[in-house]
Amino acid sequence: MKTTIKRLNKSLLATSIALLLASQTASAKSDDMNQVYQDNCASCHGADLGGYLAPALNSATLKGRSPTAMRTIVLAGSFDTLMPPFYGKLSDDDIRGVLKHLQNTPKQPNPAWTIDDTKKSIKVYVKDESTLPSKPNYSIDDMSNIIGVAARGKYGRGDGSKAVFINSKTHQKIGEVHTGTAAHIIEFNPANPRWAYVKTDTAEIFKVDLYSMQVVRSVKTGFNGPGIGISRDGKYIMAGSFVPHNATILNADTLEPLKTFELEGVDPDGKMVSSDSGMIVGTPYADIFAIALENAGQVWVVDLKEGFPVTKIEKVGRHLHDAFLTHGGKKLMIAAYDDNIVAAIDLEKREIIKKLDAGCVPHVGGGSAVVVDGRTLGFGTNFGDCDKTVVSVWDLDKMEVVKQIPVAGGTESPAAHANAPYVAVDIISKDRRARTVQLIDKKTLEVVKTLDVGGHAYFPEYSADGKFLYISAGYNGDEVVVYDSITLQKVASVPMESPAGIFSRGRVKYMTRGLSPDEIGQSK
Repeated sequence: MKTTIKRLNKSLLATSIALLLASQTASAKSDDMNQVYQDNCASCHGADLGGYLAPALNSATLKGRSPTAMRTIVLAGSFDTLMPPFYGKLSDDDIRGVLKHLQNTPKQPNPAWTIDDTKKSIKVYVKDESTLPSKPNYSIDDMSNIIGVAARGKYGRGDGSKAVFINSKTHQKIGEVHTGTAAHIIEFNPANPRWAYVKTDTAEIFKVDLYSMQVVRSVKTGFNGPGIGISRDGKYIMAGSFVPHNATILNADTLEPLKTFELEGVDPDGKMVSSDSGMIVGTPYADIFAIALENAGQVWVVDLKEGFPVTKIEKVGRHLHDAFLTHGGKKLMIAAYDDNIVAAIDLEKREIIKKLDAGCVPHVGGGSAVVVDGRTLGFGTNFGDCDKTVVSVWDLDKMEVVKQIPVAGGTESPAAHANAPYVAVDIISKDRRARTVQLIDKKTLEVVKTLDVGGHAYFPEYSADGKFLYISAGYNGDEVVVYDSITLQKVASVPMESPAGIFSRGRVKYMTRGLSPDEIGQSK
């Protein structure tokens, strides 16, 4: 009997050890595959598997999906999206393993990222900034002529991920800084022409000296999220995250974090939710930041004084995202994806003025506004294909819809300039239309020209003087194409790997694309 018990105990012990080892092996394998995901996929699909620029990939969203079909997409890429082919980049074992991991893993809880994590992440590359040159080490007439391009790089990371700076008078590169992961937004300090700030999809911010074209400091404010704004005096930065759901105010000189805000609130349907950060803007009107809580449908106005007090504007709309300023920075026009409206907010009174029809899935990008025959007109695009692919035009003085202009497909980013006759909109459909940008005459409000740019043409931006129109031709073309803004003849091409957003430093003068400095304060 004792012998039998001993044998049974040994058998149970062996089984337990085997199960433990199998569990540890499976856990290690899962950790390995999670690391593959984080290194190759998270910057687009979200660090928490919950989606970001690209769809969420987790056990709920991938339920019932064919592993073979998914593997084919990973190997070959997805035409006219940011998804590159991973054939030759990842082994077949890794591709199969990461797909199995994702199909078995739910969306992860929002990970913590504290103010102490932000402090610890600061890197200093130039300890004594007084050693930096007192003027640009390249030839340029006016720092406003700088255009910055957020180059993603083919895989959203690596040598191709950088911010590229161009002299828009000569169309020549004047410098670039490597960011490691995909650059997303470039903001320029409105009070000091030497500083720019580049934010990546992985929530790192690089402080760039435009005189020497080098990074002097960097900081990480989370895991994912493009939101960033700079105060009118250039003293503060506010950075928002998708993962985790918070926003942080930083000292713009040192990148030291000053305060972190947990983004949560009651949404328009009465539910308490934790929220992604949408747009963040500083304004020339006052010492404030405005930030959209995407999921909570709120806009918070943060005063830049002791304690950084917050005024909450609720029930703005469902799924808030991007916005632009008008009327000297006193009015904010913000897109609500799920309500098909753009909400006008009075930042002075801190209240909703009106909600305007915006077609479907409105997306205003960096915004465009022009003054025509004494009226301030704002333009908004529709993100993605739907039944109503239009560009909406609003009278921003009366806050009413003027016209909805039919265009060739879904659109993303309108661009305008006081000295250019056309408002440019990029077509983002998943077919040959994605090669095109359409030009709307500012006076007739009709599409008068379609440019076939090549590649996937998007993110048009005028030079500071309005003489040239820059367009990214990124997914297939891998270049920034430059056109004469009057004749629409191609005048230059600047090669780079997967260029995306284009940002003129002229924006710090005209605030919203299309308004000249003289026109900014005209409308009341």
